[in-house]
Amino acid sequence: RRLPHHRCIVIRLDSATPFLNRQDNAFFFMKNSFLFRIVLAAWLSSTPSLTAQNTPATQPTSPTNLPLPRNLRVVTGNDSPAAPAVLPGQGLAQHDFFYAGEGDGHHRMFIVRKGKVDWSYENTDPQSKGEISDAMLLSNGNVLFAHQFGVTEITADKKVLWNYDAPPGTEIHTAQAIGREHVVFIRNGNPAKCFVVNTISGATEKEFELPVRNTNANGIHGQFRHARLTAAGTLLVGHMDLRKICEYDLDGKELWSLPVPDLWMAAPLQNGNILMTREQTAVQELDRKGQIVWEFPSADLVALGYRISGMQTASRLANGDTLINNWCNKGAGPAAGTAIQAFEVSPGKQLVWALRAWGDPVDLGPSTTLQVLDEPSAPENVSFGGIKYPVRGQPCSVGAVRRCRATGSTLHRISALPGGGMA
Repeated sequence: RRLPHHRCIVIRLDSATPFLNRQDNAFFFMKNSFLFRIVLAAWLSSTPSLTAQNTPATQPTSPTNLPLPRNLRVVTGNDSPAAPAVLPGQGLAQHDFFYAGEGDGHHRMFIVRKGKVDWSYENTDPQSKGEISDAMLLSNGNVLFAHQFGVTEITADKKVLWNYDAPPGTEIHTAQAIGREHVVFIRNGNPAKCFVVNTISGATEKEFELPVRNTNANGIHGQFRHARLTAAGTLLVGHMDLRKICEYDLDGKELWSLPVPDLWMAAPLQNGNILMTREQTAVQELDRKGQIVWEFPSADLVALGYRISGMQTASRLANGDTLINNWCNKGAGPAAGTAIQAFEVSPGKQLVWALRAWGDPVDLGPSTTLQVLDEPSAPENVSFGGIKYPVRGQPCSVGAVRRCRATGSTLHRISALPGGGMA
């Protein structure tokens, strides 16, 4: 709203605001609703006390004198760069990696090897909608990705092997492959459900409901974002709206839970602990009692001259470092393209690498997830109860063979990869 002397106040609400948490329906509505902006503008225009004409001559006019709460941040200008000009690490060449993100309704994914784009996928259909919230590159080169209104598996040559469309009023933001024939995913909605689907036959082999707090049309968007299977064959789920982490068996029985202040993602670590992102404030490693074993606060990066928009996903690398994505848009104006999309920190919290790729040689777009490919791996080498990854030397099912032939794929052994088996 224009104030005397044409000064403008921009107020940012975030998770530090006690009366509006990011996961609350009211906050989601205000952040995303165009109708709310219209109503707010109309209210400001109709409020005499906020117009310059009715401001008493003796009243201070400087916005800095307004009694704003400490957690309402007054932004006096975002024209400054969002990160230093020189970044640590080797840019695109730091790691080989698979990258996926959301932005402007496009589905964008990349494989970067030796500093160059080796593969890319983008859905530029103007009718497309949704956001890539979760994605993984499988050991056979296929890609499984959840894109809000569905979950899809494609081959390296971009042929669709399997697709599931979310019914109206539901959303899908997380999915994980179990071997070559099953996918587990969570469908946000009322009720919210977890599904295990056979991608060969299309049959749903397991489904169970998950508890949620927000069930209206706006609230379902913030129910779940990231779920991962554990080494014990259970499913670790971050309940965003309930603010807790839960572990479930294949029958949907809750085996363990931990309340947390807020979260975007929770993932199991090899040592049995949990890596959790709190988006605005910190990435934390927690033990099963909820004690913080390791923590990287966003304030540490801000102190080095970086602006952090949203730390959504994080992963622990083989060398002990933690890789964290920073969801943000490219922006506009003088600061456009200066923000980093991901960064790597050591166990001692030293900044090892920062990724920024908004243009030449490639515009990776906003970052949702990043999977390091330095060593061969098989992320589908997991189990959920009795649904398991094939053991070494076990042949593919007849359905898997038929699918390979139909898509022109080649059957090959992957016994050198973790878990062995046939592809």
